[in-house]
Amino acid sequence: MSNPAELKAQRIFPQNAQHNALVLSNIKFVSSCFVGAVAGILGLQNLYGFLLFGVSLFVTAGIVAGLKLKGGSVEKYIAGGWVDMINPGQENIFSFVLLWTLFYGIVHVYD
Repeated sequence: MSNPAELKAQRIFPQNAQHNALVLSNIKFVSSCFVGAVAGILGLQNLYGFLLFGVSLFVTAGIVAGLKLKGGSVEKYIAGGWVDMINPGQENIFSFVLLWTLFYGIVHVYD
C-alpha cells in the first residue's frame, strides 16, 4: 500500500516540477544579485546588509507566489512548498556577498 507522501509525489509531473525549480532558481539568483548591488550602493554594513537580503527573500517569495501561482497552493507547483520558495541556496548567498562588496568598493571606497 502507498503512504500519503508517495501519493502526493505521484501527482507532481516531473518535467513540470523540474521547470518550476529552474525558473525559481533563476528568479532567486537575479534577485540576490540585484539586492547585493543595492546593499553595496546604499553602503550597508554588517547585519544591515544581511537583513536586507533576508527581507528580499520573503518579498521575492511573496511576489512569485502572488504573480506566478495564480491563486493555487505553493505545494501544487513546487515540491518543497514554502521552504523551497524562501530557501536562498548557498550560491545565491555568495552572489549577494560578491555584488555587495563589489558595489560597496566601487561607490564608497574609491570616491
